Amino acid sequence: MKIYLLNPPFIDNFVRCGRWQGVAARGGTLYYPIWLAYAAGVLAREEHTVKLADAIAFKWDRKKVEEDARKFNPDLIVVDSNFSSLRNDSNVAKLLKDGTGAVSVLVGPPVSQFPERILTNGGVDFAARLEYDFTVRNIAEAVEDGKSIENISGISYKENGKIIHNPDREFITSEELDEIPFVSKVYKEHLNIKDYFLGHTLYPMVQIFTGRGCPNRCTFCSWPKTLMGRKYRVRSAENVVDEFEYITKELPEVKEIFIEDDSFTIGKSRIKGVCSEILRRGLDITWSCNARANLDYESMKAMKEAGCRLLDVGYESGSDEILKNIKKGITTSDSRKFTKDAKRAGLMILADFIFGMPGETKETAEQTIRFVKGIKPNLVQFAVATPIPGTEFYDYVKENGFLLVDDLGNSLDKDGFQKCIVSYPEFTKEDIEDYVDRALKESYLSPSYMPIAMKNILRKNGLHELKGMVISAKVFLRYMRRGK
Repeated sequence: MKIYLLNPPFIDNFVRCGRWQGVAARGGTLYYPIWLAYAAGVLAREEHTVKLADAIAFKWDRKKVEEDARKFNPDLIVVDSNFSSLRNDSNVAKLLKDGTGAVSVLVGPPVSQFPERILTNGGVDFAARLEYDFTVRNIAEAVEDGKSIENISGISYKENGKIIHNPDREFITSEELDEIPFVSKVYKEHLNIKDYFLGHTLYPMVQIFTGRGCPNRCTFCSWPKTLMGRKYRVRSAENVVDEFEYITKELPEVKEIFIEDDSFTIGKSRIKGVCSEILRRGLDITWSCNARANLDYESMKAMKEAGCRLLDVGYESGSDEILKNIKKGITTSDSRKFTKDAKRAGLMILADFIFGMPGETKETAEQTIRFVKGIKPNLVQFAVATPIPGTEFYDYVKENGFLLVDDLGNSLDKDGFQKCIVSYPEFTKEDIEDYVDRALKESYLSPSYMPIAMKNILRKNGLHELKGMVISAKVFLRYMRRGK
C-alpha cells in the first residue's frame, strides 16, 4: 500500500521532534524528522510504497502539502505532532484525510497524553501512542488486509462513537532495534541532508539513535514519559558501526554523526565496545553524542580516540538545591569534575541549562550564571523551564497554580521562540525570561567569549566550526532583537 509520512507545516524552522515543547531554535537548529524516518524505514521494509515529506525543511505550506499528498494518492497518512503545534497538526491531518480519503494516523509525544482530545477533533482515525514504529506497521497491515484492529497494541480509535484505548505496546527490544533499517538510508532516499543543522555539530550532519529509553528520573524530561519509556534498549556495537560505515560510503558529504540517545554514555562496556569497533575498522569519522555529567575520564578518552568531538551535556543548574529538586542525580561537584576530565580528554562541551525549575530564586539563578563562567564550556544553551504534559514537573506546577497556560500552543511567541509559561511567587515569569536573556548575552555577547570562540575555531575542522558559528549567530541575533 501507499503510505505518506508528514512532518507538517507550521512555523518556519520549527523543531517538532526535539525533547521540549517544539520551538524555532534560537541558534538556527533544524532537526531531522527522526522518529518519522525510523517508521518510514520499517514500513518500506514491509514492501509498502513510502513517501516521507518534511514540510518544515522543504518550506511547504498547507496548500503545497495537500497538492503533494493528492498527487501521491496514499492509502494511509501518518502525521507527526508536538505539544506546541498539536492543534495545527491535527488540522493538517484532517485536511489530508478529507483531501485524499486515506486513513489517518497521528503520532508523537502528545498522542500518549491526549488521545481522546485528538480523536474528538474528527480528522484522525488512529492515535498511535508512545514508540510507534511497529504500531504504524501493524495499522498498515490491518488497513491493507481488512483485518481487525482490536488486537493492535498502542492505538486509540473511535468505534460506534466511543473512543477505545487498546493496551500499550511493549517497547521494541534490543534485538529488534538491530533489525530496523538505518535511519541514514531513509534520509538519503527521502531528504536533503543539507536542509538540517545543529549548531553544535559540523555541517552537514546526520542524527541517529543507537539506543532508546532512559532510566534516569529527571522530573522535566518528556521522551521517557511520552515516547520511548524508561526501559533502556540498545543496538549492538557492530550494528551501530555498520551504520557509521554506511554513512562514510553512501553519504560522504556528512561531516559529523550526532547520536541522539538520552543514554548513550550510560554503560562503560558499551562505550568501549562501540569505540573499539570504530578503531578496529579503521573508520575516520567525526561523531558527537548526548552525555550525563558523571561520565568517567577513561570512557571519554576512548571516545576521543574513536573520533568523538563533542558532548552535549544537561548540567541544568549551578545550584545543588535545584539539581536535587529535579532529581538529576548529579551534583555541581560531579559536573565540575566531569568538565575538567572532558577538557583533559580533548572533547568539546555543549552545556545545557534551564531557568525556572521548582525552587528557583534569583540566588540560585545567579549561582548558575557563576557556574557557567567557572566551567567555560565551548558552547552553552539556556532555556526557560517548560512543563511538558506527562512529566512530574508539569503535574507540580499545575497542581500548585504556577502554570500560566494549559495549552502549549501558547508557549511560543510569533516567531516560534520559547515563551515562559511558569511563574512562581518569588521568581516570576519575567524573572525567568530575563535570566535566560541575560545569561545568553553574558555568554556570547561579551569579550570573555572571544578566547573560547577562537579556541573552537583553531581546533581540527576549524573552518567547519566557524561556518556553524556564523549560521547560528544570524538566528541568535534575530532572537536577541525580538520585540525591539
